[in-house]
Amino acid sequence: MENSSKNNTYNHKNNSSPHNSSELAVIVCTKNSGRTIKNLLLNIKQSSFKPDIILVDGFSTDDTVKISNNVGGVKIIQQSFKKFPGKGIAMKTGLIEAINGNTNSNDLVNTYKAILFLDADIKNITPEWVDDLAKPILEGGGFDMTRGFYQRHPRDAAVTKLIAKPMLRIFFPELSHIEQPLSGEVCSNISLWKKMLKNGPPDGWGIDVWFLIEAVVSGSRIKEVYLGNKDHSSFDDYKDDVGILSKMAEQVSFTIIKEAVKHKRFEIYKDVEI
Repeated sequence: MENSSKNNTYNHKNNSSPHNSSELAVIVCTKNSGRTIKNLLLNIKQSSFKPDIILVDGFSTDDTVKISNNVGGVKIIQQSFKKFPGKGIAMKTGLIEAINGNTNSNDLVNTYKAILFLDADIKNITPEWVDDLAKPILEGGGFDMTRGFYQRHPRDAAVTKLIAKPMLRIFFPELSHIEQPLSGEVCSNISLWKKMLKNGPPDGWGIDVWFLIEAVVSGSRIKEVYLGNKDHSSFDDYKDDVGILSKMAEQVSFTIIKEAVKHKRFEIYKDVEI
């Protein structure tokens, strides 16, 4: 069920808006992330880039918003409409906010050079994650997009291992070297985000691989950045039953198929030996 929202900006008393001082915006998309959100936000604040932070909440029913507001210095907005799975909706909502600024206030429109996404459920985030992802974009590295990759539990990343990587090897072999095609830690320059946003990103879990494919087919330069070990709370939910990930697997697979059709790669399937 979808519930439209005319005004998706929270007006919290202690909530402060980004102030145009940073070249970098970090967007965090949340839903019931109360266990991890405070530590995540505090570590983002310690980045050497002093980024502005935009939190997009997907209608949390826990204390995610309250905790984030108490951290201070975080712009908190609500996902543009209610739908599950809605990761793509949340990411698009955040991008629009970062690109256009808050039209509901007197603030100047932000002019960021780069926008970075971080998953909200990371337990072991450090400020260096932000720095290492942003530097190749902001400090003359010549890259248009960076993506995090990491060490993970052997039973983690089932959809990556069994769906995304095999299908990309078939339809987009130029991406077969990418370690984490579903990485939630992604930074791109503002022009690439604007270009991709116009191309109709999906609403659900296919959004991460969609951004990767759209970036590479547009000729963008992509760099994977090693971030060490990744410990995230969502793994606790599916480590004993990966069947919980079936909807994600479905959306990722159909996203890759649709992209293959769009970019005239689908007929490659005829040459696959089984």
